[in-house]
Amino acid sequence: MKHLAEPARVTARTDAAVSKTSFRWVILAFAYLTYIVAGADRANVSVAIPYMRKELDLSNADIGLAAGLFFIGILIVQLPGSLILQRTAVRLALGIAILLTSVVTLAVSFVANAPQLMVNRLLLGLAEGLIPIGCLTMINRWFPQQERGTAVGLFVSSIKLAPAMTPPICAAIILLSGWRSVFSWFAIPGILIAVLWILLAKDRPQDSPFVNAAEAEYINADAAEASEKDRTRRHAWPKLDYLLRTRSVAPIERNRDILKSPLVWGCAIGYGMLSGLTYSIMTWVPTYLVEVKKYSLMQMGFVSSAPWVGAVLGAIAGGLISDQVFRGRRKPLMMLSAGSSIITMYGLTVSPNEPTILVLMLMMTGMLLNMGYSTFLAYPMGFVTRSGTPFALALVNMGGAACGGSAPYVMGLILDKYDWNVAFTFLAICAMVALIIVILLFEQGGGSAARAASSSDASQSSARR
Repeated sequence: MKHLAEPARVTARTDAAVSKTSFRWVILAFAYLTYIVAGADRANVSVAIPYMRKELDLSNADIGLAAGLFFIGILIVQLPGSLILQRTAVRLALGIAILLTSVVTLAVSFVANAPQLMVNRLLLGLAEGLIPIGCLTMINRWFPQQERGTAVGLFVSSIKLAPAMTPPICAAIILLSGWRSVFSWFAIPGILIAVLWILLAKDRPQDSPFVNAAEAEYINADAAEASEKDRTRRHAWPKLDYLLRTRSVAPIERNRDILKSPLVWGCAIGYGMLSGLTYSIMTWVPTYLVEVKKYSLMQMGFVSSAPWVGAVLGAIAGGLISDQVFRGRRKPLMMLSAGSSIITMYGLTVSPNEPTILVLMLMMTGMLLNMGYSTFLAYPMGFVTRSGTPFALALVNMGGAACGGSAPYVMGLILDKYDWNVAFTFLAICAMVALIIVILLFEQGGGSAARAASSSDASQSSARR
């Protein structure tokens, strides 16, 4: 790869004459692997619980509390974590976060009772909570507006892939050397990835020795060029933009202004509603298959993996469609995910017992839900400057953590008193709330302004990095 001789500006001829490097995709690969490891570290305990509960004397209440404490840890760290990301090197913070996640995961292999497990799950949430906003901050800095939806979609697909990969790996380790070994082995990848972040990544593309001037210029397009691209996108489908309530939104930089933004809060609430739906499906569909459909253990395992397969496909497809088909518009797929989830939740109340048909239904449910799921995270990047993005993403992720932790519990309360039809109706209502909120949001048309404004932020903060 060509080295960046100096981080100065580059003429327009340089981009045409010199082939761009592609190190931004290596940064995305780092983020992808990081989130897979984080997802595996949060999912592995669910596989080990049947083997842990007798030795640690765990009740059902203990297991539920452990899950809730993890989300409480994530909630606690969001805003402080975003302030850390704004004031220090993001690559360093990410390396430390994934390293701490691995250390806490390793510690599970030494727990001796329920209280120790509770403390561990809280610490895991605290350690892991900074990872998604840190990775998304790096994606925002390393990808131009026209590629961000694709990059975020690929990134989000990693957390959907982890629950599908983790169970067979955990089962093999438990079979060979017991449940405590699961957490010892799962701690190793995070340590290696922490080294990659600290040694090979940079906060800004122009500071990386693996990025040439052409790629740096492509990522940090000047304001005039970016504005022209935005105008082209907006004028391509004027009727669609009218329906989406497209507006040119002034870039937001200061945290106090982000806190006042109805667009950020609307995105956070909508993302929270769909996160609650996602984690409710993850928590309760296996029980639904056993209690209602009367499936065997093998049938349940096969069918319950279907939403996650669909989720991976949907997250990747959604990012590509958002960038390539809708040309950077985020609302269409946000509305698709919310609207389709209303229908699919009703579909589960009348679904047949035939496993093949139910697999297809659940796969489609996961795919449609996740086509717009990642665009909720890309949405604030269009009108918040790069320096303010960590704080905005922290607010959005807080909505996801709050609802992701509480919705499965509410669904459990509903099932204690009512039936599965009422429970799925509750999830459909969550999707309906998300749809209404997304409809009321503006489709932002000022992404170039935000990107241009953020370039000065990045240069001013380079001394800290």
